[in-house]
Amino acid sequence: MKRATGSAVAGITALVLATAAPLAMAETLKTVNGVDIDSSVLDFYLETRLQKPASEATEAEREATLNELTDIYLISTQERGKELAESPEIKAQAELQYRGMLAQMVAADFISNNAATDEEIFAEYTAMIGQQPTKQYRARHILLRTPEDATAVIAELDAGADFAELAKERSTGPSAPNGGDLDWFAPEQMVKPFSDAVVALEDGAYSKEPVQTQFGYHVILREGTRDNEPPPLDSVRDQIKQRVEQQKLQRYLEGLRASEAASG
Repeated sequence: MKRATGSAVAGITALVLATAAPLAMAETLKTVNGVDIDSSVLDFYLETRLQKPASEATEAEREATLNELTDIYLISTQERGKELAESPEIKAQAELQYRGMLAQMVAADFISNNAATDEEIFAEYTAMIGQQPTKQYRARHILLRTPEDATAVIAELDAGADFAELAKERSTGPSAPNGGDLDWFAPEQMVKPFSDAVVALEDGAYSKEPVQTQFGYHVILREGTRDNEPPPLDSVRDQIKQRVEQQKLQRYLEGLRASEAASG
């Protein structure tokens, strides 16, 4: 059976990034029906409830959260709670939560010991730039419902009609009030038939045949071309760092799978 690869790693990575810092040595804060409530449990519950470090919680917030925990312990330590704890469903849920949390910690430890270096970040940035298109285009379009409507618009343009005015009057697309202006875009930002048509045009030329996409039929005017400037490294460094570390975690997981397959 095939296993998910990228999605599993992405899920673990997201959890790792959201994981709080290690908690301090636990101490017993309260005992409920013979079960201790540790400070580590309170701190973790605080961070889950308040979405901030436990060290930043006020005394009032700590007291209110401890009262909530006390209620949880009161209910869960009743006889019925003890009976339910032995059910296969509860045991399965507890095992899954335990394994998921442990996987987070192992992944966090792996990433902390295999953080992306400046060299790796720059190499990934360079590869990303190499995959980007070299040009951006500025275009207008008139979106119509039928090829006949599009052909009629082309005939009006051939007769000297103004493209922007026709777009305002005839286009069914959201850019109609702006004369069909789509501003600057890279080809991959548009659906392929549309971008292919734009690339094939010359600056200042409009399509002589309707261009069909899932949105309808387009008449396109290419207004300009410019070099596609890549984003500065500093603006995407964090994103690239996370990507590099996810790739490392992916390779680590693939190695574990290979070892498991060889031993099984």
